[in-house]
Amino acid sequence: MRLSGRRAGEALLAIAPDYSKPLAGHFSFVQLTLPGFHHAIPADAYFMPGPRTYTGDDVVEIHTICCQPIVYVLIAECLRVGARAAQPGEFTMRAFLSGKLDLPRAEAVLGVIDASDQNDLQQALKQLAGGISGPMRAVRDDLLNLLADIEAALDFADEDLQFVSGAEMLHRLGKALAFVTLLRKQIEERALSQRPFRVVLVGLPNAGKSSLFNALVGSDAALIDAEPGTTRDYLECLTDVDGRQIQLVDTAGVQVAVDAIAASAQTKTEEQIGHADLVVRCIPCGPGQTEARPATGTSEITIATKADLGEPPSGVLATSSTSGVGLQELREMLADRVRQSGYAALAPCLSRCRHHVDRCLDHLRQAHAHVIEGGLPELLALEVRLALEELGAMAGATYTDDLLDRIFGRFCIGK
Repeated sequence: MRLSGRRAGEALLAIAPDYSKPLAGHFSFVQLTLPGFHHAIPADAYFMPGPRTYTGDDVVEIHTICCQPIVYVLIAECLRVGARAAQPGEFTMRAFLSGKLDLPRAEAVLGVIDASDQNDLQQALKQLAGGISGPMRAVRDDLLNLLADIEAALDFADEDLQFVSGAEMLHRLGKALAFVTLLRKQIEERALSQRPFRVVLVGLPNAGKSSLFNALVGSDAALIDAEPGTTRDYLECLTDVDGRQIQLVDTAGVQVAVDAIAASAQTKTEEQIGHADLVVRCIPCGPGQTEARPATGTSEITIATKADLGEPPSGVLATSSTSGVGLQELREMLADRVRQSGYAALAPCLSRCRHHVDRCLDHLRQAHAHVIEGGLPELLALEVRLALEELGAMAGATYTDDLLDRIFGRFCIGK
């Protein structure tokens, strides 16, 4: 068990009175005094003083017997003496806030945890080691120095002083453009194999697909009506399911086409099935319900919908968009399928960076054009400053609480 914070050592002393502080990074054999146990519990205790730790705070690790009753009582005792449960990703967020990691490297920690194959792992480890952060830091430093030279020239506009020549400005802006362009290319190359996992809902008309779609995405995106056949076209939405990005697709009910519009709807349903990474076949609960089975040729699972209206088939997960029954189990099932599929671990990081990379490129190009065309130095300084802001957002030099919640909320407890 790991504790981090200014009072981590105090918490250890409270549950292991025989503990004597060893050299930093070394361990001590201690006896844990826990309520309800007649004998002390043996453990190894490691104490690592901040700021030379992962979080930047004092860190204590307790290694003891892997027995659930002991672990539960140990956690309860730590909470009793003043500790609190860590939030998802809080250890890594503290590392980020204390300056131990920048944002791309913090996101790479999650990439290492979620890596599903050797390629994902190598990409995440490279990013964790600073494969993006190091060059980005160098480019930011150079642009900051360039901005200082440009603004110094503005401050001494009446003096016959030249802080940086036009050729030097073009050279330094060109270096920044080359780096950000390369970064954009890397993001595009990774994105080719990192599209969101595509989940397609199929079933008979009025099988509850649209209601399930709305329940999973958390909005009334799909029209719902008691009359079968309300959905005549497919509807898709990018959504988060237990920390995993999926592209959820609602399709028209599978039936015999009676007119050209219905035939078009069936064709689009078949196309979406062909593009699916996973087909979720929906069978409504109740007597007399049958299952529509077009050939899919792809991975699929079967679930029962409208569980509040009847009994589901044996051995099939029962769900209800009305009562919420089975929805969490379905989310966990979908998240597990995404993990098994080899979904790119760094995709959320790439998605976050793409927007900033595009805007940074625009500002750098504008700055480059101002130098070539002899534009106003005030506008040149503005474009360089805006490019720096976008690089800062990528690195995490500028951030919002909502952004941190979205990033670190995907972590599990204790990371």
